[in-house]
Amino acid sequence: MTPTEQVSAETLEELVILDPYEEWQKREGVRVIRDFVFEDLSAIELGDWPRKGGRGAIINIPNSVLTNDAHVVEVRPGGHSTPEHHLYEEMVYILSGRGSTSVWWDDQRKQTFEWAAGSLFVIPLNAWYQHFNGSGSEPVRYLGVTDLPPTLRWYRNEEFVFNNPFRFTDRFEGEAGYFSREAKLYRGRKLQTNFIADAPNLQLYGWAERGAGGVNTMLELPLTNLACHISQFPVGTYKKAHRHGPGAHLLILSGEGYSLMWREGQERRKCDWKSGGMVIVPWEDCFHQHFNAGAQPARYLALRGGGSGLRPHRNAFNADLDIKQGGSQVEYEDEDPEIHRLFESELTRHGAPCRMKRFIASCTGSE
Repeated sequence: MTPTEQVSAETLEELVILDPYEEWQKREGVRVIRDFVFEDLSAIELGDWPRKGGRGAIINIPNSVLTNDAHVVEVRPGGHSTPEHHLYEEMVYILSGRGSTSVWWDDQRKQTFEWAAGSLFVIPLNAWYQHFNGSGSEPVRYLGVTDLPPTLRWYRNEEFVFNNPFRFTDRFEGEAGYFSREAKLYRGRKLQTNFIADAPNLQLYGWAERGAGGVNTMLELPLTNLACHISQFPVGTYKKAHRHGPGAHLLILSGEGYSLMWREGQERRKCDWKSGGMVIVPWEDCFHQHFNAGAQPARYLALRGGGSGLRPHRNAFNADLDIKQGGSQVEYEDEDPEIHRLFESELTRHGAPCRMKRFIASCTGSE
């Protein structure tokens, strides 16, 4: 073919390399939602998902480089999911309902633990598991954040990912008490644990560098390529802006407010949220900043990549270091004044006080 020859549509189609993750979604027949702001996860419309034995939907951020995805799944009253295992990692947060999960390598050593709304855990890699709804009248709905997109794109073989017999016994041996081990706190606010029973009420610890009296706990879940943390900030305050790669799923556990998202030199997008909603960081090197505009403390759970088994994004090392010093954080004195003006306007609309006077020179608040 010479450079001047035109390529037919049929030839172009043959040259296209199909995305194994996108093709898998099509074959699953599952509903796919492409967005990064969700007002209420309990209101998301679900469709039949045979693999899960119930109803579900997959959330993809509008970014072709998908470092992870989210699965919203519902288990019918008195029902259970279909047993499955897979070579992708999955963090599970229970949005509503109560029940239990069984995890096993073989039927002789099943580990079963109970959970309720607010519980958080990780499925051991490639172990068999099954979820059970403990209520005969109310459905269970959960959020799973996974690294399925890069896993399928790397191996390009569904049989290998979904039907691989290898047992990662260095992570989980089927031992009794795996999900009830005592949590260990180290380095001030890092918590090693296999199971969080009640994330909305988990004790948090001071992180002054992130600004305005915020508290935080970094959760070190079992050896995994995924990670998470919980942060909370007081009424009438907001956190400092910082940036990192895409895919941090910020599940709102309490409060009402908004986040600003932008890339350097581009317009900021305002993303409103409330308890039960979710905002996902959508772009590479995306600045984001979180604002509590309501009348109670705002708490969120960030489900993301960069766990104990994977080197984090380069900016994750310096999340609380001034960008002028090589970090990824914008200090209050360096932010666009319009950011604070918008915040005061939002507080007035919600009837909440501003408590940023100690941090922002132009603040008109009394505290």
